[in-house]
Amino acid sequence: MLVKKHYPWLWFDADNTLFDYNRAEATALKNTFHSLSLPYEAGYLNIYQRINHGLWQALEKQEITQAVLRYRRFELLLENIQQTSSPHQMSSAYIEQLAICADLIDGAYEVLDTLKEKSRIAIITNGLQAVQRGRLAHSTIRDFVAEIIISEEIGVAKPHAAFFDIAFTRTGRPAKSDVLVIGDSLTSDMQGGVDYGLDTCWYNPDDATRPDDLPITYEIKQLRELLELFE
Repeated sequence: MLVKKHYPWLWFDADNTLFDYNRAEATALKNTFHSLSLPYEAGYLNIYQRINHGLWQALEKQEITQAVLRYRRFELLLENIQQTSSPHQMSSAYIEQLAICADLIDGAYEVLDTLKEKSRIAIITNGLQAVQRGRLAHSTIRDFVAEIIISEEIGVAKPHAAFFDIAFTRTGRPAKSDVLVIGDSLTSDMQGGVDYGLDTCWYNPDDATRPDDLPITYEIKQLRELLELFE
């Protein structure tokens, strides 16, 4: 039986952990095409997601920068769908659209509203500054969040130790045992937390296979399960 523990700091990932990124992505992409008077087809979303996912993986491996990622995904998308437009203009329009999409994952408001009574809450994200700060400002959870650490602002991304070094500085240098990392990504959230010596909680709504070589502390399928883990 798992003994319940108190964590003074809860560090949440943003995309697809607190914010419904998949929904926001679909809305923002469609609205971007419309805002630029470009024809849009539903199949474009899958193409974009495949391209975007590959580029974010490259970012985690430090193979590209976020400045390149911002426009390169639209260069590749336009090539794939055989349309002509400015990738930089598309990037700007897309970021503007994404920054106002503040839909939350089911249970996020209720869970943070409860957890904030006993723990401080931070967001740790590899996302873009304009998107993450814009969405948080538009969201109903903004007053629950004590700190937000964004990779684009600090120049390093999860899972690298330098990201967590800065996160610790920004949150007042708590003991490692006082911090729990909560996120959906095995490669950035869970791997980064484990490598840094932190307890981790994998948000796994799709019931994906848990890797044997990654000692995750907790695993949940719904955010509300967090309320059962802690004192």
